Amino acid sequence: MTLDRAVMAFAGCVVLIGVALSLTVHPWWIALTAFAGLNMLQASLTGFCPAARLFKAFGVRPGAAFR
Repeated sequence: MTLDRAVMAFAGCVVLIGVALSLTVHPWWIALTAFAGLNMLQASLTGFCPAARLFKAFGVRPGAAFR
């Protein structure tokens, strides 16, 4: 798995978990989904992604987007 796929999979999981928690536990869990969306937006504008740095530190090989 490349770094790009790992970041996208992680973001997708965070979004789905946030939606599931907001439907089953408390509506304020939708803030987790909003945070993930804002983080994806800022990463697309700045090129900096904290999740990509974390995965890179764990040894995931780089992809095309995050080097």
